[in-house]
Amino acid sequence: MEILEEAHNLRNKKINKIEKMKSEQNPMDFIKSFEEFCQGSYEETVTDSHTKHFLKCLGLYDKGTAETFVIRIRIPGGQLTVEQALKLAQCSKKYGNDYIDLTTRGQVEFRYLKFNELPALLKDLQTVGISAIQCAGDNFRGVVTSPFDSFSKTSPIETMPLLKEIQSVFLEQEAWMGTLPRKFNIAILGDSINTCNIFGNDCAFALASKNGQIGFNLYLGGKVGVQARPLNLFVKPEQVKEVFAAVISLYKTYGFRDNRNKNRLTFLLDAVSLEEFAKSIKEYSKLPLEDAGEMLVKDEFTLDDSSTIELKDGKSAIHFGIPSGIFCRSDLKEAALLAQKYDGVIRLTYEQSFYIIADKAGIEDIKQSELYKKYDSYHNIYFNNQIACAGKNECSFGVILGKPDAINMAEYLNKEIPIKDGKVRMYWSACPKGCGIHGVADIGFEGAKAKDEEGNSCYGVKIFIGGKAASSILEARQLTKAVTMSKAQELTRELISIYKNEKIEHETFESFDTRVLSHLDIEEIQTRIGL
Repeated sequence: MEILEEAHNLRNKKINKIEKMKSEQNPMDFIKSFEEFCQGSYEETVTDSHTKHFLKCLGLYDKGTAETFVIRIRIPGGQLTVEQALKLAQCSKKYGNDYIDLTTRGQVEFRYLKFNELPALLKDLQTVGISAIQCAGDNFRGVVTSPFDSFSKTSPIETMPLLKEIQSVFLEQEAWMGTLPRKFNIAILGDSINTCNIFGNDCAFALASKNGQIGFNLYLGGKVGVQARPLNLFVKPEQVKEVFAAVISLYKTYGFRDNRNKNRLTFLLDAVSLEEFAKSIKEYSKLPLEDAGEMLVKDEFTLDDSSTIELKDGKSAIHFGIPSGIFCRSDLKEAALLAQKYDGVIRLTYEQSFYIIADKAGIEDIKQSELYKKYDSYHNIYFNNQIACAGKNECSFGVILGKPDAINMAEYLNKEIPIKDGKVRMYWSACPKGCGIHGVADIGFEGAKAKDEEGNSCYGVKIFIGGKAASSILEARQLTKAVTMSKAQELTRELISIYKNEKIEHETFESFDTRVLSHLDIEEIQTRIGL
């Protein structure tokens, strides 16, 4: 591990301000005194250290006033029990103005929270085993897996028990509370179909086989705009916990703590090489890890017009596409009651939507429900696989509104050029930070300032095409400079028209791009769409 230490020393001659703040107080002590902390005046109590670090260890974001806090709630694997869903619905009404955001990690966020009510909210969530601890800041985000884990016909292994083992390493552990150089995303997938954006994580265990045994190939270093890379290591199920512990221990010890824009794990990997980091994992864990096995995660996930997925053991899943992830108490409550009535479960997805999984007969009854009918109009290719980040009204980095723009685009396209047979992943980020993961979309939109026909500054986007979900290789190409929203709609319509007219039956946009568009120069595509 000498090379890791050398890289660490070279980059850490001067640490950033957040690292200095971390030494001011033990986050566990802050958490224990949190109720008393919130009894004071917001203006007199909350400091920079609280907003930039300590509150984030509780999953809380301070948006600048006593009534605008945001909480990110950990939903392991996106799996919600009926009891938990009902409690979340109740709490969103009681504390959060009846507003719920479904996130790109299958998690839940509340907004518009009052400073003095935060301890009561946390206690309410704890009554059903839900926590927000370590969901923000330099901590571990919610661990993701397939929404069909344990139900999928294409999954030879259930990953939820392994996910819980991974969580047990860090969750509410003092040694891991806010002590990483930067945030850390984790995924584990036991399915051959990539239903959780597996390669977009700092640490990813992707289904593989080696000498007849099912396990995982290890991928590291993913982040927004960067896909995780293979370490040529095969990890048996019984080795997952120790390998994960080795990865995060090496990152914590040798990761960079100077420039926060370059402190994610991927930058350490760049500095020391994948081979050296893999060797260090073996040395640290003392496990006899073998070279990578055959990669089994190869397929795209598609949803047909029925919005249902046939699963094993007589189960089916019904999809509820939630435009831009904007949800509310009454609808979450109704989803929970439907799941309860038909002995089903709720599974959140990374595309800001959810499924109810139940027996086939129950699913057919659910299709007759008012809740299903409410969202039925969103069962089309423009809404089925849509993502949009919070946008400028909720995020200081946002350049555009984001969520309304995504909804407007989907509605425009569905009216102008409806398609029954196909799949298009359309992801929106309101700024270059890319929280809407537009870099892995079939068609991605990045918020930017544009010029209208009169030369006035206005909201706009840069358009990207060709991101890959079924591959660890990021291939998105920038199609346009900043264009106005109306121009973006026109150009996207023309792009979709090419796809509709030239695709093979049932072909997804991702496959179409690989087969057709990726062989064209950007200038050729621009000409074809009239740019």
